[in-house]
Amino acid sequence: MQRDIDPRKLIGRRALDSSGCKIGTVGEVYLDDATGEPEWAAVRPGLLRREALVPLGPSEFVDGVLLVPFARSLVRGTPVLGVGRHLSPVQELQLYIHYGLDVPAPAEEGPPYPASPPPDRDFGRIAGSES
Repeated sequence: MQRDIDPRKLIGRRALDSSGCKIGTVGEVYLDDATGEPEWAAVRPGLLRREALVPLGPSEFVDGVLLVPFARSLVRGTPVLGVGRHLSPVQELQLYIHYGLDVPAPAEEGPPYPASPPPDRDFGRIAGSES
């Protein structure tokens, strides 16, 4: 994913799967605790379905649309993790495994997560939230 975009600009944008079918609308963006970079997006597929988390690393944001390189059926089958809350390392691992992504190496020194995001990312762990 391009790293120069403000993750708050993803909220409300359409998300399409690998074949160009609409998955839903981005509702929230989750930031990596260690880097403050956008890592996951919660996509709302519609009124009758639950939100699903999609990885932003392999995704692209092009012309105001989030292009997710996975089939809609895979996205809809994501583990139920309680969107709207902070993701634990175990939950993130479940998502990496679900999407068949390489699991990032743990930090070599210090605690796995900083006490607060880097100064230029002071808008919180979930981009676009007011708290």
